[in-house]
Amino acid sequence: MFTPKYPTQDTAPAVAANMPAPTAPAPTPVVPASNRPTVQLTPGSALALAAGGGAVVLVVGAVLVSMLLAVAITGISVAVVAVVLRLLLKDLDKQR
Repeated sequence: MFTPKYPTQDTAPAVAANMPAPTAPAPTPVVPASNRPTVQLTPGSALALAAGGGAVVLVVGAVLVSMLLAVAITGISVAVVAVVLRLLLKDLDKQR
């Protein structure tokens, strides 16, 4: 049931004898070498680059965590203020 069904060999389209032969692809043009100097990383510069990248990741992570904490603290303080206001309004209604 799950085996593929292959067409028989005689159903393949016939190749016409008068078709032109395929031509070879055109050669790709050679790009001249640029005059700009290439960057060569020494072990010391590779280590400095890795340390710099790690420092960037740490700084960005610290900024994101501090922003998340600021949002969480703000949300908690708004919730506390809402509860206090609700209790104050309930007390005002009882006194009347």
